[in-house]
Amino acid sequence: MAVSLGELAVRFGCELRGNPDTLVERIGTLANADSHCVAYLSESRNRRELAATRAAVVVLEPAAADACPTASLISKNPRATFARITTLLHPRPDRPAGIHPSAIVSPTALVDPSAHIGALAVIADRAVIGARVHVGLRCVVEEDVVVEEDVNLVASVTLCHGVKIGARTIIQPGVVIGGDGFGFAPEQGKWVKVPQVGSVRIGCDVEIGANTTIDRGAIEDTVVEEGVKLDNQIQLGHGVRVGAHTVIAGCTGISGSTVIGKHCIIGGACGIAGHLTIGDEVVITGFGMVSRSLAGPGVYSSGLPITESKIWRRQVARVRNLESLFDRVKRLEGAAGTAQDENDDGPDHT
Repeated sequence: MAVSLGELAVRFGCELRGNPDTLVERIGTLANADSHCVAYLSESRNRRELAATRAAVVVLEPAAADACPTASLISKNPRATFARITTLLHPRPDRPAGIHPSAIVSPTALVDPSAHIGALAVIADRAVIGARVHVGLRCVVEEDVVVEEDVNLVASVTLCHGVKIGARTIIQPGVVIGGDGFGFAPEQGKWVKVPQVGSVRIGCDVEIGANTTIDRGAIEDTVVEEGVKLDNQIQLGHGVRVGAHTVIAGCTGISGSTVIGKHCIIGGACGIAGHLTIGDEVVITGFGMVSRSLAGPGVYSSGLPITESKIWRRQVARVRNLESLFDRVKRLEGAAGTAQDENDDGPDHT
């Protein structure tokens, strides 16, 4: 579709510098855009690409407007504005309402007439599929699942029994929601499975990345509140609660019964132990290992940055010698009469 720059400026609240009648059809990068494209300046280090761009218009912040050689849409939040323009220019393909002949839909399921049920999908007993829902290729919606309006199950999504999905949520391929949590009781050298009788509740406007798994609660439900964004290959254990508008990057694992606050940012490949509480507006940088509760707000890190191998080996060797170094220091403190309580770990700077 073609849209004028004037329409974009009015619709998204931008200041336009350029011809309002110019038409654009798609998005592009600063380096590769042509005269039919909208591009945007993401960071100041891309100024060199800005100077050479052939885009019809660039979305940027006010401070960069004078450096733009072409038309510009000036926004206080260029990235969010560019995202909305992208949605307008590249809308989701229309999918006809109805049920594909190869899909299996239980006669006791309630499927809104405006919903699209794709090829090889399965809708089980008493499931409820809301208005304009897209159930993609090979999705499985088990018994008593409720999927509210405008949800997009992209493909090969599994919603286990009793799960509830809030409106306008997007669930990417391979996601499994509501599988059993990891619960086993030891008995005489063996493991007894603990039944997982809770469910999973997903709020409105959530996005869940590919191959992420969210376990059902052991007793109470696992809960993901409204506006949460989960990246690919994340694991939420049973009974976890993620507060509204929190963002979690890929390959992070959160153990059972941990509560994550609202508006948190958790980097990639973090590990968070179980039964902890993370407060609102906490930022955990990538590779963070969290073994205690964090009150927040604040920024927390624990992973060591990469370094040369020979330096790393030396650092590891020193860590291995910490216990003997500790004993030597204790002896010296004892001799000097300055020994501290052996259980004193020192000040907590976090």
